[in-house]
Amino acid sequence: MALTGRIPQDFGNLTFLIYLDLSGNNLHGNLPHEVAHLGRLKFLYLSFNSFRGEVPSWFGILHQLQLLNLRNNSFTGSIPSSFSNISTLETLNPKFNSIEGQIPKMIGSLFNLRELSMRGNKLIGSIPPSLSNASRLEALEISGNLLQGNIPEGIDNL
Repeated sequence: MALTGRIPQDFGNLTFLIYLDLSGNNLHGNLPHEVAHLGRLKFLYLSFNSFRGEVPSWFGILHQLQLLNLRNNSFTGSIPSSFSNISTLETLNPKFNSIEGQIPKMIGSLFNLRELSMRGNKLIGSIPPSLSNASRLEALEISGNLLQGNIPEGIDNL
């Protein structure tokens, strides 16, 4: 739709929203904290924009979120540990950003996770052994990072 600018703070007033797709636009800037008021949100598509700043920790209070697509933006920082609060999360796709740090150990606590796409970031360290706890995982994309070390035992249980 070629939308430009920033997401208005007023989006936080759309409290009955379940599905929000803003992908493929020219939106930029940081995500407004008011989006955290969308407590019924299940599907959030923000891919192919120019959002920047750290991945917001307030995503962790969106307890009904099933899909979070942050692909192809300019997010920085690390994946916040608050994501462990999103037990309903099935798809986490922050690929092709500038996310740093390690793959968080809490990823293994997301028991409903089916797709994890972290390709093309700046992740370091090794694959956490806790990932083998995500027993429903069907797709794992972690190439194009700076990962090293061995593939952990137990990963073959996925």
